[in-house]
Amino acid sequence: MPRRTATMLASTLVLIALLCAGVLIKVPYSEMSPGPTVNTLGDARGEPVLQISGRKTYPPSGHLNMTTVRVTGAEYRMNIVEAVYGWLTHDSVVVPHDTLYPDGKTEEQSTQENAEEFSQSQESAKVAALKELDIPVATQIVVSSVVKGSPSEGKLHAGDVIKAVDGTAVEEPGDVAKLVTEHRPGENVVFTIVPEKEAAAAEKAGRAPEGGEKVTVKTVKAPAAEGEEGGKDRAIVGIRAGTDHTFPFEIDIKLADVGGPSAGLMFSLGIIDKLTPGDLTGGEFVAGTGTIDEAGKVGPIGGINMKLVGAREAGARYFLTPDENCASAAADTPDGLTLVRVKTIEDATKALEQIRSGKTAGLASCSTG
Repeated sequence: MPRRTATMLASTLVLIALLCAGVLIKVPYSEMSPGPTVNTLGDARGEPVLQISGRKTYPPSGHLNMTTVRVTGAEYRMNIVEAVYGWLTHDSVVVPHDTLYPDGKTEEQSTQENAEEFSQSQESAKVAALKELDIPVATQIVVSSVVKGSPSEGKLHAGDVIKAVDGTAVEEPGDVAKLVTEHRPGENVVFTIVPEKEAAAAEKAGRAPEGGEKVTVKTVKAPAAEGEEGGKDRAIVGIRAGTDHTFPFEIDIKLADVGGPSAGLMFSLGIIDKLTPGDLTGGEFVAGTGTIDEAGKVGPIGGINMKLVGAREAGARYFLTPDENCASAAADTPDGLTLVRVKTIEDATKALEQIRSGKTAGLASCSTG
């Protein structure tokens, strides 16, 4: 065999071996890429994303698109070839696997957590939107969860409305823990509650839960925190308190296969648009992202750069960007997409007013600094 032919054959065999190794060797990385973007003012799978009944609504135009990110599954392990390709392409990001699935979290656990966050974000979006429109929303303190095997199991249930503890009215979830811990372990606490079924019926009727029945629960000693020594015994009953709301009319958000809290801002804006005359966007294609709390504060999200790519590919011209994500977004903004910095829902509505009026020179923008 000629020397040159032997060298080429050896090189080819080495290359094949390297490619095989690259495919077979797994690395601890995962991939993020642009996910679907959905117009909150439009339809998804044949039905409106936002469905409002019991209140006059107005047909909107334009787009207020929420954006998403696709990620590889918890059990999937990238190989070297996939990782290198992901690093080289513009429309995906390769990150350490533990960034997406910390502490060995399974895909099922991650999906469940995302579903819970999505549900909570919908509730916060409704409250924030109605508050922005000065529409009253009744708020009540509820039992969010009951610890299995605790004194409250079988006596209190998730969804029960807590009106008072030991006769003292509660206004915040923290009031419940404060009143319980005034007791010593072994003492009784008297809760005044509206059972979950009655509370649900009241909410469906658009009114605050009324009345109440008394339930007595004996406290137990709280487990010591890690590293804790001595100190006063702390009494608990084994529940977590939270908030629930009674809306004056029905608002449903219909969107399957989406998780996490990052669509909160866009849901709020979609609700506002449907409940007010005229178009919030002036017919423009606006996309965005951001968590939202009940006070209307916009919070940061993950995967911002992938969401920018997905929004621009869908046709967006403006992107409502959480203040804390602005620097990262500004460092890699797709051509033709204008970033708009927002800290609150009020910032977002004011920006949309500028966009629909065509006076965009004064829009709050993002910078890398």
